[in-house]
Amino acid sequence: MHPSEAIKATKGEELLGKTVVLAVCGSIAAVETVKLARELIRHGAEVHGVMSRSAQGILHANALWFATGRPPLVELDGSVAYLDLCGKGGKADLLLIAPATANTISKMATGVDDTTVTTFATTALGAGLPILVAPAMDAVMYDQPLLQKNIRTLEDLGVEFVEPLRVEEKAKLADVEAIAARTLRRLGPRDMVGRRVLVVAGSTSEPVDDIRVLTNRSTGEMGVELARAAFIRGAEAELWMGDASATGPPFLKVWRFEETEDLLERVPAIDHEIVAVPAAIADYLPERAEGKVPSGSPTWTVKLRPNARVLERIRDVFDGTLIGFKLESGVGRKELMSRAQKRLEELRLDYIVANAWEDVKPGYTEVVLLSSEGGRQELTGSKREVAAGLWGAVLNGLGG
Repeated sequence: MHPSEAIKATKGEELLGKTVVLAVCGSIAAVETVKLARELIRHGAEVHGVMSRSAQGILHANALWFATGRPPLVELDGSVAYLDLCGKGGKADLLLIAPATANTISKMATGVDDTTVTTFATTALGAGLPILVAPAMDAVMYDQPLLQKNIRTLEDLGVEFVEPLRVEEKAKLADVEAIAARTLRRLGPRDMVGRRVLVVAGSTSEPVDDIRVLTNRSTGEMGVELARAAFIRGAEAELWMGDASATGPPFLKVWRFEETEDLLERVPAIDHEIVAVPAAIADYLPERAEGKVPSGSPTWTVKLRPNARVLERIRDVFDGTLIGFKLESGVGRKELMSRAQKRLEELRLDYIVANAWEDVKPGYTEVVLLSSEGGRQELTGSKREVAAGLWGAVLNGLGG
């Protein structure tokens, strides 16, 4: 068994049954394509490599062979692999050009076909095959007006681009995770295309004095997975993130907050269609002491007062789909459902996700989704699986 088989679908099955042609151009970023190919395989994809002659001067074909489990196409021959893969009715589901040079992008836009990569691009354009391009070059080359015009020409033809990273005056190849996510997004269900989604995750940190804070336990994992899943399904997903051990993916727009006050100030800016709030927001605010309370004090009494209800504030200014979360500990299932139903009605939510602290483990959770129309659905599994299930239930409706 080739080593590539051992990692197949170990991160997810989103690309099972999908074939991706990974076309590599002559940028120094070609060295990253081994990682990229492996990442796509970890999501279930079959990856076929194609290399331009310039790319072979930077990355040996054996490296891409090892990464994908099959020898890459390094020159055109009588097998006409470009038609077999990217022609009408071909095996490929997507042509991914990464890294893409200014030379190849401009040739694609002007119809020039004189390399293995441009032949695959010409064929894919003619066949209407989805094309995803991840540029990598010096920033002055990327910003060159004619190149930008050529990028717009290709975008008008339906070609999608992964924005490069601006670092050290370079337009560097986007993060491997970001390119993989864009691939998943292009080949996914696309049932949230055009929808604007906001996920509020993590915990608030409320100051007790200048140094110490009152907070809740929260990894932020569920929120990250919800935002990621919405992005993969085609949504314009935004993540507002408090304190958390999980980090926001590089392909998402992330805004960080600390206190409840930070959130409340930003609530009027919500202009999304769907808002999900798995955040662990403090129920009580401490009376803040000035400076730092001395460490040697034998006792310290902290007064708490009820905090503002962020979901209530959101509902006051937001008439879209609002999803709340209710986490309890030490209560039975019947009482958990009763409290969740009460919160659903009090805060005028469209959905509420209820679960018990005892059912939450790293990367795993068990939840019950309740709707304002009386619907109910139980979801169990990894947080990634549950996030996908939640969006599926919300999009399809739970009914009454």
